[in-house]
Amino acid sequence: MTTRRSRTSRPGSTAAAVEPANPEAVTPATRQEIFPIALLSVLLSFLALMICYTRGYLLLYGDAVAHLGIARRILDSRNPGIVQLGGVWLPLPHLLMLPFVQNIQWWQNGLAGAWPSLACYILSVAGMYRLGRLMLKPRWVLVATAFYALNPNLLYLATTAMTEPLFLAILIWTTLLTIECVAAIRAARVAAVSARLMLLALCILAAVFTRYDGWALGAGVWCVVAFVLARHREVLRKVAPTFVVFTVLAVLGPISWLLYNYRFYHDPLDFIRGPYSAAAIDRKTSAPGSPHYRGWHDPVWALVLYLRTAQVDASFWETGFLVLVGAVAGIVLAVRRRLALASLLLWVPLPFYVYSIAFGAIPIFIPQLWPHSFYNSRYGIEMLPAFAVFTAVLLDWVQSRWREANPGVWKFLQPAVLLLIVLNTAGMIYKTPLVLKEAMNNSTTRLAFETSLARELRNFPSGVPILMYNSDHVGALQAASIPLRQTLNEGDYDSWKAALDAPADHAAFVVAITGDPVSAAVAAHPQDLVELSILCTSGQSCARIYHSNRFGFVQQQNSKP
Repeated sequence: MTTRRSRTSRPGSTAAAVEPANPEAVTPATRQEIFPIALLSVLLSFLALMICYTRGYLLLYGDAVAHLGIARRILDSRNPGIVQLGGVWLPLPHLLMLPFVQNIQWWQNGLAGAWPSLACYILSVAGMYRLGRLMLKPRWVLVATAFYALNPNLLYLATTAMTEPLFLAILIWTTLLTIECVAAIRAARVAAVSARLMLLALCILAAVFTRYDGWALGAGVWCVVAFVLARHREVLRKVAPTFVVFTVLAVLGPISWLLYNYRFYHDPLDFIRGPYSAAAIDRKTSAPGSPHYRGWHDPVWALVLYLRTAQVDASFWETGFLVLVGAVAGIVLAVRRRLALASLLLWVPLPFYVYSIAFGAIPIFIPQLWPHSFYNSRYGIEMLPAFAVFTAVLLDWVQSRWREANPGVWKFLQPAVLLLIVLNTAGMIYKTPLVLKEAMNNSTTRLAFETSLARELRNFPSGVPILMYNSDHVGALQAASIPLRQTLNEGDYDSWKAALDAPADHAAFVVAITGDPVSAAVAAHPQDLVELSILCTSGQSCARIYHSNRFGFVQQQNSKP
């Protein structure tokens, strides 16, 4: 227990009296406080991993399989290196998986993506507790942390190769460091300000290279810090060089990604308007003449849709409405009491996703709203830290406001809320968490198709080159234990283009899936290709497998002096 020395001591005593510190004080968390929280989060994360691994949940998301494939191809490729980082998805998650995904068994079973996500979950739980201690009494910090840490949707994502656990960890720690930086500026602690600015710069870089909402987060953090420093000119003069470095690093991330796309894809905005962008996917999946998804160019409906998704991701049944009302009331209280206003950064995902739904071709479908299907429901999980913290702010105020009038009742409020959180977790697990339910629903036909295709791929002779488009069904190669360097794919621009122009000359086997570039190439250049089999499963395009009669002859000719 933290103690403090009294200014007076008892007569005859030789040492100052020691009295306990106020257990209700809002103070920075100590290591002794954080350690058991982190330990519990470790236990929770490994329990979740054990359940999800034994039930085969780690690779249900096609995006998780694709993330692992991108990480794998950085080294396992015909053209390994920095060029393989590219694509619409940002590179940091793949770099974190890189040490693990080279183990082919971890690549196949999904554990390569689980280890980084579990570490991020643990960091985010510890960060949530430390953030809460700057705003709340200890008892309500436990409530906020428990609500966050026990969320089944988050626990499931923490066992996969999805990017949400990493981004949530960055969001929480960036908000925490911003609060501490603002406090240091106001207290004129120059050394602390400089240290926090450098840490924030690294967090912004991490956010920018993790998800595009990280770009909005980075801009928000810079604006907050710049505004507070502008009001404390004396501190600004002392930390001006550090602030310049902070600013340069903050803008370096987006600029470097634009330059990367220009260098390797000849368009700095390839991730926005390229063939693999959200807009291109929306055009590809939308039936000609059909109306756009609900929320298209409608910010009001986009706001309703995203908040409804966040509610269902956070709470069981319809209790999400209460959580949302509590969080909004908590914002009002935080603003009125000027309670760590930088904590409002936790709400950055809200305007970002409202804009993305309305104008960025990012649909979200949940079964609670028309068309009552599943797509991108996991995006709502990014509101979980804001819901947890600001609902706890409201509960803290309620207890402080009324406990003197009804001390016998209000002392049970916090235990009752903790019990409700446990029941909420149990209810969500019983009904299957929305994010897991989406993964199970949308993976059925894909897994069946990739399993069947992998069975065919295993029959190919070892080491022969295979022409195959990997973006959609790299899971078949993963299941068949075929190294990516054995394939001619879109990740290797020059060899890919050459193979599409003459499939029979460059590959021993060709896997053409209806609608993909290989299928178009076979239709344009069918010479010397012999169709071996056709593979069709319900809900997926058909795959046609060809053998080249010319490949061996071309290889012999090329080998002659």
